[in-house]
Amino acid sequence: MTLEGYDLASEWAAKYIRNRIIQFKPSYNLCPSLLGSTPFGCYKKLIENHKNGDLSFKYVKTYNMDIEPDVLSLPRAHPESYHSYMWNNFFKHIDIDPENAHILDGNVTDLEAECEAFEKKIAQAGGIDLNSLSLWLYGHIAFNEPGSSLVSRTRVKTLAKDTIVANVPTMALTVGVGTVMDAREVMIVITGAHKAFALYKAIEEGVNHMWTVSAFQQHPHTIFVCDEDATLELRVKTVKYFKGLMHVHNRLVDPVLSINDQ
Repeated sequence: MTLEGYDLASEWAAKYIRNRIIQFKPSYNLCPSLLGSTPFGCYKKLIENHKNGDLSFKYVKTYNMDIEPDVLSLPRAHPESYHSYMWNNFFKHIDIDPENAHILDGNVTDLEAECEAFEKKIAQAGGIDLNSLSLWLYGHIAFNEPGSSLVSRTRVKTLAKDTIVANVPTMALTVGVGTVMDAREVMIVITGAHKAFALYKAIEEGVNHMWTVSAFQQHPHTIFVCDEDATLELRVKTVKYFKGLMHVHNRLVDPVLSINDQ
């Protein structure tokens, strides 16, 4: 999907998530990525849908993808913790059951056991229905940085210098590429000219562990949602081809469903 700007890309992604939640009621497992500006517009739209009475998260279970390195060991109640960030920016604005919002815990003594337990939670829930991702500058998803195994699972990940800069600790907890690939659907939202080369690597070159997003060329149901700026490195014929399919893609969000239609 190629749309004219960030707002339209965010709106399309939100419509897709909204329709899927309603279609799969009474159970839907979502793996969201909320950090950074790219996914924020999408989740803001979802909050608006809920407040307008068109969408409920009562039957949704979420499994967040990672914990950033600078908030890894902060107490959950700390205002700068990832847990607080998620609640303040998304969860507290919707009707999700707190027991259904699963976030990796960086405060436990055994981090590897926490990662294994997270994988088990996903399996016990029947797997992830939709992974909603944003793309990092170097073509990686979550903290699966260049060089990560394409069959990796949720784990403790040592981070590159460019990621952590001067922050400590030097590790993060992240779902693996293999974990994401197990999802029934994957939607990757990519906006801005600074992500253009990563998008090129994602779809116009082969699968490469140095660009972990390229693994999703092999996923049976991946949707790339991008704005015009993100396509600047793509071949003209590639952009024209996908734009030519938009009449098909738009059927995924048209009509926009509402819980009032059920």
